[in-house]
Amino acid sequence: MKRVVVTGIGALTPIGNNATDFWNNLIAGKSGAAPITKFDASKFKTRFACELKDFDPLNFIEKSEARRYDPYTQYALIAVEEAVKHANIDFDKLNKNRIGVIWGSGNGGIQTFQDQVMEFAKGDGTPRFNPFFIPKMIVDIAAGIISMRYGLRGVNFATVSACATSNTAIIEAFNHIRWGKADMIITGGSEAPINETAIGGFNASRALSTNNDSPATASRPFDVTRDGFVMGEGAGALVLESYESAIARNAPILCEIAGGGMAADAYHLTSTHPEGEGAYLGMLEALNEGNLKPSDVDYVNTHATSTPTGDTSEMIAVERVFGVNPKLNISATKSMTGHLLGAAGVVEAIACINAIRFGIIPPTINTTEVDPAFAGKFELTLGKAQHRTVNVAVSNTFGFGGHIAAAAFKKFEK
Repeated sequence: MKRVVVTGIGALTPIGNNATDFWNNLIAGKSGAAPITKFDASKFKTRFACELKDFDPLNFIEKSEARRYDPYTQYALIAVEEAVKHANIDFDKLNKNRIGVIWGSGNGGIQTFQDQVMEFAKGDGTPRFNPFFIPKMIVDIAAGIISMRYGLRGVNFATVSACATSNTAIIEAFNHIRWGKADMIITGGSEAPINETAIGGFNASRALSTNNDSPATASRPFDVTRDGFVMGEGAGALVLESYESAIARNAPILCEIAGGGMAADAYHLTSTHPEGEGAYLGMLEALNEGNLKPSDVDYVNTHATSTPTGDTSEMIAVERVFGVNPKLNISATKSMTGHLLGAAGVVEAIACINAIRFGIIPPTINTTEVDPAFAGKFELTLGKAQHRTVNVAVSNTFGFGGHIAAAAFKKFEK
């Protein structure tokens, strides 16, 4: 098996439109939540979300090109461009047949789908659909367009596992490289779900916070008053490559991927297993694959969406894997970014990678009254970032349908 390293990162998030701003605002404890501006949400149960700020896709993509893409694909291209630049890649000097793209989204072009159906419903029944409707909507199109932009002819597909999607993509990219099927893969995920359809749908499933009086503090993982997640949008991208490839082109190596674990709760349509069975199996597999002991892990970026049942089941699973360990740093960065659904895993992977690079644990904000079930068992990193050496970090993601994906990252050593 080949070693797999991370050589580039890119981010487009509600608290920063590039990886540097995202990280600085993350460790500063900045909330990205505010009243929704993308549509009139006055009649919705939830009227706030974590939207991108001061963002115009036309600053990154030509208008003629942007009109052919749903926002989720636009977000993908922007994050990938940053990651490619960060990794100092000159594709013309590399074998593009050995470079792939594995990209994920939980919903794909949900904005395009909504717009086209609403337009049809307003008409006289005559089907008048945009010729770009289908290619804008389908979940795999971002992976295809990324490959077209850079001429990459290696493995190319999309992952879909709800909110575990981009961690699944990272693990699949990791596997293909270590199996020797690719030298380099661009991976990650993107999501653009802040519209009537998604907000209304998640409201109907009672998943979203309805704390409209205080959006900035609505996402409060581990708190006794938590009442649901806050919707987010954006993208994250990683450049993964074999150790040999990175060394050959003198690439900046940010960290190494140690292992990935995927499992299923096999329990409920939308709820996590009460004993965290899938989460336990996913984390255990990620550690076993990386020849890591639970005591090797310094930081866990929890899925922790701020839902009453989800946070509880995950913490049960964490305790099953790591035992009670007040020295283990845990944080829930969704308290700042909101929940980016299919893009959550990669954005949180970037948080783990930077925790390793810079020796800083990003905080959990807004949590003021810790649920007694969690109190004293771990260092929840409440309120402000903490400085410590991070050799190994684990990122958890779980999705509707019981999908589990956990990725383990470690400090790179030759």
